[in-house]
Amino acid sequence: MKMLRSFLTCSKCCQLQKINSSLVFTVGSSVRTLSTGRVSQSGINVFDRRAKLLQKERAAASPDVDNYDFMKEEVGYRVSDRVLDVARKMELAVDVGSGRGWVTRHMTDHSVGRVVAIELSQGLLDQAPDPEGVSMERLAMDIDGAELPFSDNSVDVVTSCLAMHWVNDLPGVFREINRILKPDGVFIGAMFGGETLMELRTSLQLAELEREGGFAPHVSPFVEVKDLGGLLNSNNFTLLTIDTDDLKVRYPSIFPLMRDLKGMGENNAALNRKLHLHRETMLAANAIYSDLYGESVGGGEEIVLPASFQVYYWIGWKPDPSQPRALKPQKSDFSLKDLHKLDEVAEQKGFTDITEEPKK
Repeated sequence: MKMLRSFLTCSKCCQLQKINSSLVFTVGSSVRTLSTGRVSQSGINVFDRRAKLLQKERAAASPDVDNYDFMKEEVGYRVSDRVLDVARKMELAVDVGSGRGWVTRHMTDHSVGRVVAIELSQGLLDQAPDPEGVSMERLAMDIDGAELPFSDNSVDVVTSCLAMHWVNDLPGVFREINRILKPDGVFIGAMFGGETLMELRTSLQLAELEREGGFAPHVSPFVEVKDLGGLLNSNNFTLLTIDTDDLKVRYPSIFPLMRDLKGMGENNAALNRKLHLHRETMLAANAIYSDLYGESVGGGEEIVLPASFQVYYWIGWKPDPSQPRALKPQKSDFSLKDLHKLDEVAEQKGFTDITEEPKK
């Protein structure tokens, strides 16, 4: 089925041409050039950044792109709400993986003076609205393995909304963000967690095992919360706060879910992905999804399929001497087993004067 393929021709003519280490897109009559294809510092790449750029450009060129903003719009609002909780005005903000401005559109002039939006896709970036009362600059670049174009200790706050799960070199990006932040600067973001789309992942694996005798990854790997905390700690962030949202979206079948993922630009972009799914496999996956995870509505007459989206939110601060610090561990010289002798021990050590109460 055409709607199930990862790469579909959009309503506008979209051509991809490789020139050295750059991609040249022709969308309508405009030409966009973007350098991609860097190798992470670890030497291992999991995601195809060229494919992700193509998917995002095709999503941006779709005439009904607004219909697929519901998830990122909601999470972006929650990230921006955390920015508002910082009790001071921040002159310069940087939004990494800005998309169509899911975070920046909610920023206000009483919390942020100027914002720089960085996004892989120029098409998505051009559609981001300007926040009211806040100066906004747009920059199309691939942050994966690149140096951010800001000097050391120059940025007050960095935000990110559902973009980091496609980055190969996450430690490098977190290290760069820490470099550009001022002392006592804050990094606030959101990322999909490990339980995201676990129903879809399981159903596709079981369907492929049944119909084709093996399976390929169709849902990209996500980080676990312990990995996220370790990344922030190892890259010099302190005073960490991490919390989780479990969101569910319900669909009548697996096919509208696949359509929404494509419309969000969230197609699978793993390097070892399988480019096509057989029609029989998709029908089997839909039946397995319904049997394992289907929920009855309308008195049991209708079955809907829940799709889980686990979102991790984090707040991490760059160290500064003015920040509160934990007290040094205190050593106790009194055992709890001697608690019944507390008055006697206190009198011996001279901590208090104990007077006998007059007898009545």
